[in-house]
Amino acid sequence: MTDYTSRRTTMVDTQVRPSDVTKFPIINAMLSVPREAFVPQAQRETAYAGENLPVDEGRVLLEPRTLAKMLDALDIQNDEMVLDIGCGLGYSSAVIAHIAEAVVAVDDNEERIEEAQQILSDTGADNVILHQAALSEGAAAHGPYDAIILQGAVEHLPDSLVAQLKEGGRIACLFQEGALGVVRIGYLLDGELNWRYSFNAGAPVLPGFEKHHAFTL
Repeated sequence: MTDYTSRRTTMVDTQVRPSDVTKFPIINAMLSVPREAFVPQAQRETAYAGENLPVDEGRVLLEPRTLAKMLDALDIQNDEMVLDIGCGLGYSSAVIAHIAEAVVAVDDNEERIEEAQQILSDTGADNVILHQAALSEGAAAHGPYDAIILQGAVEHLPDSLVAQLKEGGRIACLFQEGALGVVRIGYLLDGELNWRYSFNAGAPVLPGFEKHHAFTL
């Protein structure tokens, strides 16, 4: 029988801590949430690998280092509401649920949402609200949010999503820039997003966040 608890500890000790992630709530959440429960059955043996894990339809579960560093940069507090875009089967939402007051998790696939609901329930993440919609739409009905995080790369960030952020809120985006991916944290101050570089990472672009190329003759 696979010892997933020791794999979880190894993941934190070899992938998370060495990446300068030291905040106790993040470390504790990643030690507590059973990552193997949030991946397709066939992927369980590789659930703790230090790489993006393909889920389906070009979507991935972000590598532990990337998720941990994004959460570290967002500095989520225990009285905050977080919007998790592209939650997949709910792993990121379960981790954030340990840190924040509540999480609204958005995915565009009905079957994934139903499966995520079951897994989150089974693992005791009762402060996560699942919302089915196009990822780029977010979940305005439950907002505004203290923080927004996207579980994949973006080429274009819709204004309608930024509008769901509270004044003083933060958003973590992995911008796809050529072959390079750059995570930046945007701070909403006086109605304007101010971006700060955080670290480099890579992931597929989420559906609905592609750059629109104008057609010219």
